[in-house]
Amino acid sequence: MPRHMPDKAFKSADFVNSRDGRVMRIMAEYLEPQKRLREAGIDDTVVFFGSARTPARDDAEQALAALRDTAGTPPEALARAERRVEMSHYYEAARDLAYKLTEWAAELGQNNGEHGQRFSVVTGGGPGIMEAANRGAAEAGGSTIGMNISLPFEQYPNEYISDGLAFEFHYFFMRKFWMVYLAKAAVVMPGGFGTLDEFMEILTLVQTEKIRRKLPIVLFGSKYWQNIVEFEPMAEFGTIDLDDLDLFHITDSVDDAFAWLKSQLSEWAVDHPGAGLTADVEILARLDR
Repeated sequence: MPRHMPDKAFKSADFVNSRDGRVMRIMAEYLEPQKRLREAGIDDTVVFFGSARTPARDDAEQALAALRDTAGTPPEALARAERRVEMSHYYEAARDLAYKLTEWAAELGQNNGEHGQRFSVVTGGGPGIMEAANRGAAEAGGSTIGMNISLPFEQYPNEYISDGLAFEFHYFFMRKFWMVYLAKAAVVMPGGFGTLDEFMEILTLVQTEKIRRKLPIVLFGSKYWQNIVEFEPMAEFGTIDLDDLDLFHITDSVDDAFAWLKSQLSEWAVDHPGAGLTADVEILARLDR
């Protein structure tokens, strides 16, 4: 017997999970989703961003009714529950918009005799708005994707993600890469720090032409967003161009959002499926389609 019989490095869990094995873990979060998405026939997507805390209308109304039936409920608790009912409008809007987009994409594929699904809905995979969009797409009979992230306060993939299309990421930047790389459009619903981060990164990539393809962006909920971000003063102070305000479409209407996205996708994306899942060269270096 030879004196030394070491394991191969990639078989060592200690090494793979060590600081020195980080590059291997990053590449795994690139290559494994690439393989599964290619095998599932996912060529392009519409990505939905929004708060994980936004409840479905039924759940919010039931919670409010329970508090109203409970003697001694503090006024501030009732106010929070009433606000959650108000915010549940965005859950239902995301659900409805995802349904309409998925239904249209299915009709589009049938009319063109295409194999596979166009414009699959992809989300961050968790609850709230993410669940709503996955739910709407699933209810329309489409494949729908969830890119979940492991967090200290566990965020579990929602139940409406299609079988085989639930992904679990450790690295935020790899998760965001896969949420955006195949996207031909983006819908940004009201959300918190994470949603702002995702929205601003997409805007930056589009503005700087790191994303070279046309990427229409819907910013849904004017009342919410106008209280969170004021873009016009940026143009007035010269930190962005006035034309940069045209990089997104603000609306409060599901029908308007759907009509605008349908028009944009029909003009820029219908005849250009896919984002090159079989091509590995420079994919990590550039979001350039």
